[in-house]
Amino acid sequence: MPIVPSGMAAPAGTPTHQGIGPLLRAWREQRRVSQLELALRADSSARHISFVETGRSRPSEEMVLRLAEHLDVPVRERNALLLAAGYAPRYPETPLDDPALDAVREGIERLIQGYEPYPALVFDASYHVVAANRGIMMLLDGIPESLLRPPLNTMRLTLHPQGLSPRIRNLREWRGHLLHQMERQMALRRSESLRELYEEVAAYPVPEPESDGPQLTEPAPYFALPMRIEHEGRTLSFISSTATFNTPMDVTVAELAIETFLPADPATVKHLHALLP
Repeated sequence: MPIVPSGMAAPAGTPTHQGIGPLLRAWREQRRVSQLELALRADSSARHISFVETGRSRPSEEMVLRLAEHLDVPVRERNALLLAAGYAPRYPETPLDDPALDAVREGIERLIQGYEPYPALVFDASYHVVAANRGIMMLLDGIPESLLRPPLNTMRLTLHPQGLSPRIRNLREWRGHLLHQMERQMALRRSESLRELYEEVAAYPVPEPESDGPQLTEPAPYFALPMRIEHEGRTLSFISSTATFNTPMDVTVAELAIETFLPADPATVKHLHALLP
């Protein structure tokens, strides 16, 4: 599946009319960092941090970026901090189909194709799928067309009662993991669309998975929570891993995530290699 623009609307912007003070204080409190600790990290003073938060002092553009770095503020929200302080946004938001991102798209395509026959996909900040390899498309066999219309959404595909959820043998545990992941994202991004998606998928009924049937051997121990999913009468086990770009300078690139699924047992490896040689 080639990389395509997700069609995602820009998330609800962070209010900037109150100035940078309230936003900075909110990020600092969310990170559980005191004014003194932040000042020490940013080579400033607690007095200056206090003055910025109360609106008595306007930080320089460099100071805004330094504070955002030490508070691990996402790239999109760093632009919001700059705007609130009266500066122009520093980070562009380039459409994924822009020629400027050709190298990013080509690199992602090579990465996920090279991971075959194991599943891998790329999604954006709203969990819209922008690229997927043959391993992922194999798992989506039999999914209703209504769920496969673009933009595909990985949370909707996984948790919808007509999606993958009836096939996932440890659905309650995997569902809990995904919802917790979304909750962490909502704490980082002030996005109404992300909250609406969370409320939608959290409200889906949870179907009872079919029994695995008798097992001849004990299941292998796992070093992380696996996704155990039925495919063609077999139960496949995967451990997922998510990667992002290091030090991105573009909002679009910063919000891309590459998720790969590592086979968690020899039977899964054998089955995938037989299906996708």
